[in-house]
Amino acid sequence: MMTQARANLMLLIVTIFWGSSYLFMKIGLTVIPEFTLIALRFGIAFILAGILFYRRLVQAGFKTVKYSFYLGSILFLVFASITFGIKTTTASNAGFLVSLTVIFVPLLLALYLKKMPEKRILFGVTFALIGIGFLTIHHQFIISFGDFLCIMGALFYAIHIIVTGKLTKDVDSITLGILQLGFTGAWGLLFSLIFEKPQLPSTTESWVAVLGLGILCSAFGFVVQTIAQKYTTPTHTGLLFSMEPVFAALFAFAFADEMLTAKGYMGASLVLLGVLTAEFDVKKYLLKKGTNKTNQGCEMTK
Repeated sequence: MMTQARANLMLLIVTIFWGSSYLFMKIGLTVIPEFTLIALRFGIAFILAGILFYRRLVQAGFKTVKYSFYLGSILFLVFASITFGIKTTTASNAGFLVSLTVIFVPLLLALYLKKMPEKRILFGVTFALIGIGFLTIHHQFIISFGDFLCIMGALFYAIHIIVTGKLTKDVDSITLGILQLGFTGAWGLLFSLIFEKPQLPSTTESWVAVLGLGILCSAFGFVVQTIAQKYTTPTHTGLLFSMEPVFAALFAFAFADEMLTAKGYMGASLVLLGVLTAEFDVKKYLLKKGTNKTNQGCEMTK
């Protein structure tokens, strides 16, 4: 039986895998071209998830396939930006910059609804912007192209999250999630055939990277996220996912000897603080906790 604690544990495992994806991409790109890596990653993920849920795929209607095409196309933009970006920046930087998705989602929704964002969102944006400055701006006061692409990846991912929320209301979410992986991989293959010479991994390290990205980070990650989120709260999900850049930095430090400068650590801390501030409504949490204690007190006096 699935409990909230078990669901949270599953989401934590997904977050750890997603944190490792930046290192896997960095390793894979030493041998494999960018679009080919995307094609392999999402092709493997689609095949494995498709085998697991083949009955759902057989029953998929036209609307589900159409929505999957839209989401897969946006997801391709997300990972094309991140994959090209990580070539000229560090895995640590990429992890923290992509976490800006949490900031972009409420900002884009506020623009769409023509409504002023909440104060915590504005505080979060302020912390994050200062943190980005510390992380990315160097002596020439220029943001590197790789860092810029990772920020664009976060923006596209925010769009993907918003569009997903609108499209999953009247179709099967698991089928939608699996098919979007297939379309993302198909876009990667198409661009690989046009702009690159597609090739399979040629070293043990690159095979580990591709299989890690395909099996752990994509097939397992996206499917388990869909299942686990049904049994936990959006607040818990957001807080667990906000730990992704921390795991990205830990993996980069442990396996790639990447270390941020003092300025970089300050920037990373501010970005993480901004993400947590935007994601976690402290006032609402304290109010809910106080209400629960009051209810418990009333029950004890009965």
